[in-house]
Amino acid sequence: MKIKHDQTGSKGAFTAVSNGSEAGKLTYSKAGSTKIILDHTEVGPAFKGQGVGRQLVMKAIEYARGNQLKIIPLCPYAKSVFEKTPEIRDVL
Repeated sequence: MKIKHDQTGSKGAFTAVSNGSEAGKLTYSKAGSTKIILDHTEVGPAFKGQGVGRQLVMKAIEYARGNQLKIIPLCPYAKSVFEKTPEIRDVL
């Protein structure tokens, strides 16, 4: 599975692609120059239960760390990943 990142203006997305099909997408909005807001995570029905959503959240965390950004997880799924994974809370 490959995860690509696209950003246009203040909006961005991480999209998981598997064998040419979109497996899932995590969208975000920039909040100033130091924060991103994780808005929504969606996984296609054929990919449910395969950890796609978590991979997308982890890619967003990797992006935030690499760009000295903090994350505001408004998406309920992303918020649950932060609650269950203490070692990623440095970007909150």
